[in-house]
Amino acid sequence: MARHSTVEVSVHRVSGNRSATQKDVLAIEEPLEIRLGYEVAGKRTSRSISVTMRTPGDARDDFELAAGCLFGEGIIRQTSDLMRVFHCGAPLAQSGVRNTVRVDLCAGVAVDLKRLERHFYTTSSCGVCGKTSIEALEMIVHPSLRADAPLLDAEAIHRLPRALRGAQEVFDSTGGLHAAALFDTAGNLLLLCEDVGRHNALDKLVGARLLAGQVPLGDNLIFVSGRASFELVQKALVAGVPVLAAVGAPSSLAVELARSAGMTLLGFVRDGRFNIYAGAWRIREAGVDVPAAGTDYVCVEVRR
Repeated sequence: MARHSTVEVSVHRVSGNRSATQKDVLAIEEPLEIRLGYEVAGKRTSRSISVTMRTPGDARDDFELAAGCLFGEGIIRQTSDLMRVFHCGAPLAQSGVRNTVRVDLCAGVAVDLKRLERHFYTTSSCGVCGKTSIEALEMIVHPSLRADAPLLDAEAIHRLPRALRGAQEVFDSTGGLHAAALFDTAGNLLLLCEDVGRHNALDKLVGARLLAGQVPLGDNLIFVSGRASFELVQKALVAGVPVLAAVGAPSSLAVELARSAGMTLLGFVRDGRFNIYAGAWRIREAGVDVPAAGTDYVCVEVRR
């Protein structure tokens, strides 16, 4: 995150029966329009496909968000589909922020117009509910996950919250951002992205790896600061992520999807404990009766 991520305001702070005027720092929220450029019958055309509320940062933050969003929706399948990603439109007068990103696809890349139609508008606070039809819940093609790998020690999972919290620079000053972080199987932090929208944070993370030509992410795990929704599980699956962990609870549909895809899904990862809702065979922990791959179960709780 960079200079456009926060703004300072004056607030009246009340404590008991006393109040004082003080400075406070807020996370900036601005709309980002994502436009897609592609060829139809040999002619280049473009159209607006999504508007999302996001936290602006460097130009690359917007590029990663746009690329990750399109990748998660299955509109692009690989890095080589992308010809260029750039800002267009005039910058805002006060901040210089540009709120439109265009993603141009290479010639010959087919575009699923029906998929574009159902993904017309999303917000930072919700995903599926912002789409135009229940068809948005259709499973997008994703890489097959290995059932026997990776294997993780429970202690590596216990270290995730402190590592995430220690790297959330903008959250420290605002308290108002979600985060998505990429870790290796030993629990080492590789990349962290923040945004006012939990879906945007994950899109930025996956988009960064996509633009670097480093997807699928079969040897990594992702840890998110909020709850684990259906869409977060779906986005992680499209990126080939075998393990998704969350500070909060998963939804029933998220658990159902994770189990059907062979993903390991962890919730309530905090305070020295976590629950395993799917894929418990990937977690090594002495003293815990871990079901074998493909076994159906309710939930496994792991504590330090």
